[in-house]
Amino acid sequence: MLVDNGVNGDSRVQKAARSAADAGWEVILLGRSPGGLPQTWQLGRAEVRLLAMPDPLARRRHEFRRAWLRWPLAYPPSGLAAHRQQAVRAWRADLAVRAAQLAVADPGQPRLALRRRALRAEEAAAKVAGKWVSLRYWMLTQARRRRRFRNPWDRAYTLFWQAVRGDRAWRRLEPGLWDYELGYGPVVDELRPDLIHANDFRMLGVGARAKIRAAAQGREIKLVWDAHEFLPGLKPWQDNARWLPAHVAHEREYAPYADAVMTVSASLAELLQRQHGLATLPDVVLNAPAAEHGERVTDAPVPDLRASCGVGPGTPLLVYSGAAMKQRGLDIMVEALPQLPGVHVALVVNKPTGPYVAGVLARAARLGVADRVHALPYVPHWQVVPFLSAADAGVIPIHHWPNHEIALITKFFEYSHARLPLVVSDVKTMAGTVRDTGQGEVFRAEDVADYVRAVRAVLAEPDRYRAAYDRPGLLESWTWEAQAEVMDAVYRRLLPERAPAGPAPGAAGRADEVQPAVGAGT
Repeated sequence: MLVDNGVNGDSRVQKAARSAADAGWEVILLGRSPGGLPQTWQLGRAEVRLLAMPDPLARRRHEFRRAWLRWPLAYPPSGLAAHRQQAVRAWRADLAVRAAQLAVADPGQPRLALRRRALRAEEAAAKVAGKWVSLRYWMLTQARRRRRFRNPWDRAYTLFWQAVRGDRAWRRLEPGLWDYELGYGPVVDELRPDLIHANDFRMLGVGARAKIRAAAQGREIKLVWDAHEFLPGLKPWQDNARWLPAHVAHEREYAPYADAVMTVSASLAELLQRQHGLATLPDVVLNAPAAEHGERVTDAPVPDLRASCGVGPGTPLLVYSGAAMKQRGLDIMVEALPQLPGVHVALVVNKPTGPYVAGVLARAARLGVADRVHALPYVPHWQVVPFLSAADAGVIPIHHWPNHEIALITKFFEYSHARLPLVVSDVKTMAGTVRDTGQGEVFRAEDVADYVRAVRAVLAEPDRYRAAYDRPGLLESWTWEAQAEVMDAVYRRLLPERAPAGPAPGAAGRADEVQPAVGAGT
């Protein structure tokens, strides 16, 4: 299996690797080491290898150049600015200590007055140096901001290469995709897999090129593309005009090499079929939780959500679990708190100390509700459901983006298995499901007043919303065990002669039942 992240925090990838290995396939999951050093560990019967992947091509050539004409005093974009800023801070810290030493010095010491005058002169010099460094650093920041390339020149550059090279234009527009090829490709070739399970759009190219190289050597590799997003509807991950067209072109170039396609929802499956002219509709593997993994992964106790927040069982507690980004709408949970006396918010996020969450917490402080907002880190995926179950309601306040409209996201299923009443924004698929099941309330995205209405409704009658989970078969259909059977059926369809005769998906198999088959995926 191939994934473009560090595996930890990606529950779909972890569940897929474990389930495939439990079903008897030999699974090696390749990911990217966040620390730059290779790592390896076992995930059940699956082997995880995190690769050291340098990414020098991720920086475009203009990012190495100075903007001499517009910002002549700016530091070069080499890291020197941060070094100089820190050096001045260290100088001023040393001066502060020396000033303290002179303040308590024996008045009878020789040349004490001279030393104090010299120190004041050096303090003045440090102050001037600090302003000079700040000015040059500010110019560098401005130069970088202005070069984010959402200007007419960058759009013209993008259109030119699209016209000249078509779907191959990504090589000019987003050369950083080659960093993944150079990091993963040689390892995949060495493993000589029978099947590659490539997660999402970056790994699709890595898997397709490995398939092409193997064919040239007389070997056949089956390629499964696990599409997590509808790429044309994705908010660009970088603030420039090239990122999205480049990745869309990369995906279009390599999609035809996939022997099977899996995705996260029926709506996305239809979009992918139309977008890429697929002969068959992709198989749907929902991002549902894997309850059985909790019993076998570890005996460590599940953390207490309320204890982590410092609140008791009688305190109303709303939880958000997932990535922390502006389009996920976390701001509204804080903005509403002045109108929800006594209610606390738990943000269980991937980067609890990151800049976006720091901004949310700063806003909470300005509103006077900082003591009621708690930023917490992820827990292992097998602990998510019992961890979240201590809350009074689960919130999904995502904004209207094309990808948000077409799928039931992971946290939806996690909240459901935790039997939480839901408060969700009116994105199409999720809002329709909640209205149909009666498991929560829907509010207009980014509308604070309507959000407050929805929260008050679920907190007033939580049992009415929890009763929706008693519907026969509802939660059973939203389990990873059911999804693992779909994934295993795809593997067996592609490799009928190599399919293991071992246990069913989700059941722990014996070591002697494991057979070589899967080399790379999500």
